[in-house]
Amino acid sequence: MPTANENLLGAYLKDRRAKLDPAAFGFSMARRRTPGLRREEVAQRANVSATWYTWLEQGRGGAPSADVLNRISHAMMLTDTEREHLFLLGLGRPPEVRYRAPQGITPRLQRLLDTLDHSPAFIRTATWDVIAWNRAAAAVLTDYSKLPDGQRNVLRMMFRDARVRAAQPNWRNVARFVVASFRADVARAGAAGIVQSLVDELCATSTEFAAMWRDNDVQAHGDGAKVLHHPDVGPLSMEFSAFAVDGRPDLNMVVYNPATPEDAEKIRTLLKSRT
Repeated sequence: MPTANENLLGAYLKDRRAKLDPAAFGFSMARRRTPGLRREEVAQRANVSATWYTWLEQGRGGAPSADVLNRISHAMMLTDTEREHLFLLGLGRPPEVRYRAPQGITPRLQRLLDTLDHSPAFIRTATWDVIAWNRAAAAVLTDYSKLPDGQRNVLRMMFRDARVRAAQPNWRNVARFVVASFRADVARAGAAGIVQSLVDELCATSTEFAAMWRDNDVQAHGDGAKVLHHPDVGPLSMEFSAFAVDGRPDLNMVVYNPATPEDAEKIRTLLKSRT
């Protein structure tokens, strides 16, 4: 007797198949009694047996392999969210991460950053490249617009930018936290190969980074508190939180809130001086 998940998997595959346009896949529209692709057409595209695919839809195909689910996902042109759901039903776990470099952010997400008037906020990738920020982040943290694209990396700035280092009263602790969080994010995103050149560069130019990297520590970024020493307004106490961007597993939004009214006033002063 099929399990509950096998029944759910079969129903999901049948529903997805019924909503596909045969013409979009190059199949003839002639002599079709039901909407969507035929089972044998999905099987053909996925390079699996039509009989076994039929059993899968009927909840009696057994547990499919990750490779088969990936082929069916590709055959049906599922979105990342649909593919993840397919894996959760079929294997009880999400698929292995396939890292893809992000192509920027939507105007809506930038507008969200901009609504945070006095809270520095930015969007970073899984490899810790900053790709969007608000005015408060430029005033308090770094004016990323003045950096070339390849230099807007939090890890690189932490170990190569003297100004960023001077702003951290507890630089060593902060740097260790950044390295451990970076390692966890990169592994989760399946991006170890992508960042290897950055890691090699920093190991070659910073003995401190090399030692921290060898420690193999991992840590969630989460939330916390930090103090920055700003050259214009002095110490700034802030609380920070990191949020995954829904629908964009490759991105995180990091928001810093002033810890006290006095800190908020310092940020306002910085922003006024930049107008």
